[in-house]
Amino acid sequence: MNFFTDSTLVKFTALDHWFNVSSTFCEINLPFLDGPLTIKWYGVIIGFGLVLAVLFGGRKAYVWKIDIFKMLDILIYGALAGIVGARLYYVFTTWDYYSRHPGEIFAIWNGGLAIYGGLIAGLLAALVVCVVEKINIPNLLDLCGMSFLIGQGIGRWGNFANQEAFGINTDLPWGMYSEKTEAYLRTVVANGVEGIDPTKPVHPTFLYESLWCLLGFVVLYIICQKARKFSGQIFLCYGVWYGAERAVVEGLRTDSLYIGNTGIRISQLLSIILVVVCGTLLFILLIHYTRHPKPIEGVDFFNEVPVYRYKRKVQEAKKLVSKYNALAEKAEASGNVGAAGRYRGKAQAQQAVVEKNQKLADEDDRKRAEKKLAKQAKKTEA
Repeated sequence: MNFFTDSTLVKFTALDHWFNVSSTFCEINLPFLDGPLTIKWYGVIIGFGLVLAVLFGGRKAYVWKIDIFKMLDILIYGALAGIVGARLYYVFTTWDYYSRHPGEIFAIWNGGLAIYGGLIAGLLAALVVCVVEKINIPNLLDLCGMSFLIGQGIGRWGNFANQEAFGINTDLPWGMYSEKTEAYLRTVVANGVEGIDPTKPVHPTFLYESLWCLLGFVVLYIICQKARKFSGQIFLCYGVWYGAERAVVEGLRTDSLYIGNTGIRISQLLSIILVVVCGTLLFILLIHYTRHPKPIEGVDFFNEVPVYRYKRKVQEAKKLVSKYNALAEKAEASGNVGAAGRYRGKAQAQQAVVEKNQKLADEDDRKRAEKKLAKQAKKTEA
């Protein structure tokens, strides 16, 4: 077994150092093969990202009381469909090349997996499993949104190993140069593209997307824990977050896939559509669920404190009443009468908030009970 059998030197503008980067993880000599079995870093890194995404999704599924065996079915079918979809999308959009080199259609270890193709196919397969096995689809989409960002953030480093998915020339300190970037840009210039110097550093767009996705995971996780109002919200946030980044970064790349002979980049157009659709739905649904809040099905930590706005205010105000009364008692014990009076006043103000919102909460409960009885009456009549 031989490791790192190929390499290219990579340099970043601000660093006075050359990095030796290999696209091959190892080569294994097997007696029944004519040549060595080659394992690429591209596959290893994507596999690692997938494992971390699965571990996170599995843990979250347990917390949200989603059957782990059903989740395993989703993982298997979604992952297989995602790989196939990502490759088909790429091959279809570069058919001029693959029609002349059909033997390379299945060579995914050399790169050529389109993220949007993988997302679309993987989600479709997952949704079919959800329908068959009766899984809450919006909750699953929220899991997918956070998990996708983990996998994408790590998987993009496979592009670094292959020295691909980079952008146009840049003078920024993190500009990247290697023999592979120069060789590819020479082919771009030879095809008639102007304004590119193959010998100069380029935007490491894979790095931009990796950092944006990993930051996005942190942001979406915080939203999920602190401000999730309805099932599907996190997935819509994912669409806005990732789409916005891809729409910008795709404009820097030199290997974009275009619609026919137009200058319209396919991924950039899809990203803009994704941002507009997800952003609009997110805005509309947030307003709706703010006005008409209700518990999120399958999320256990919401059961401890009801999400109904009035009951939540009651709980928060009660905590403040206890806090201010305790501070008042402490101030009285130390002889600070003025501070004790101020704390007693704050406690009384919060008690008024408790009483006001408790009345509103009781009214909400009464209305819900009436609606429930009306529905039962209709079912009985039917």
